[in-house]
Amino acid sequence: MTAPRESRRAAPVLIRWAVMFRDAPAMTGVRASKARREAHVAYVEDHPELRIGGGLKQDPEGDFCGALWIVEAEDRIEVEHLIHGDPFYVPAFRSYEIFAWGKILEDRTAVL
Repeated sequence: MTAPRESRRAAPVLIRWAVMFRDAPAMTGVRASKARREAHVAYVEDHPELRIGGGLKQDPEGDFCGALWIVEAEDRIEVEHLIHGDPFYVPAFRSYEIFAWGKILEDRTAVL
């Protein structure tokens, strides 16, 4: 009699994704809401797959005009679910594009 085999699932292959958000001018009002901003920060803290992100400006003194996220996920659908769950995602005021992203110097760790 042979012993039963242990079923081992391979770890999922995670892909890095870059998400570029573009904001309409009306997004400034959404960003101004303290409650929404706090909910957004809490959401990001609860999703470690969002490896790094932040707002984008045309210049340091300007208003935010979008955002950039780097996400590790199995597929694009997971990234879209993450985006659509974010309290800062308001489809009327924010559009996005998702790109598969390959990091140069893969063996180096980036700490910001």
